[in-house]
Amino acid sequence: MNKKNFQYIFLIFICLLVSCAENYSPKPLGYFRIDLSEKTYNIFKSNCSFRFLRASDTKIIQDKNDCWYNIHYPFHNATIHLTYKTINNNLGNIIEESHKLAYDHSVKSNGIIEKEYRNDEDRVYGILYDIHGNSASNLQFFVTDSSNHFLRGSLYFNTTPNSDSLQPIKQHIKDDLQILIESLNWI
Repeated sequence: MNKKNFQYIFLIFICLLVSCAENYSPKPLGYFRIDLSEKTYNIFKSNCSFRFLRASDTKIIQDKNDCWYNIHYPFHNATIHLTYKTINNNLGNIIEESHKLAYDHSVKSNGIIEKEYRNDEDRVYGILYDIHGNSASNLQFFVTDSSNHFLRGSLYFNTTPNSDSLQPIKQHIKDDLQILIESLNWI
């Protein structure tokens, strides 16, 4: 073996020793950057007896029932399912059912915060349920005029629940839901 080959082998050996001295640990999984859109709103008038402001980056799709709608967030892979009911002396039962549906998610949640809405001028009364943790539904609400109309909504992400990564989107949609509730009018 000549002197030049020996130098190459020695150099490779030194490189291997130096490169092996460092402890390797894999990088933790990261999350994609989430770009949230500017908030602009349009009036949505249903075929039923209500209208509200909705985020302009959403698509509203009528469900199988004439008074059921899905507000789809295509950029966030999320949907708010809206259910409208006419009250026939059964408001207590409908509210209890809505409350039960929200609290069914308490098994996987870290807690539920209720926010009450009251607008005497437009006769809109309701509750927004903010469900914390890795539950299937993160936000639910209902609004009513206490005599004729009842609207219920629930937010679902089309992905495995992970409250840490979904929190910015959840807050973005929660802001939209608050605008929806505050702008709701019965017609």
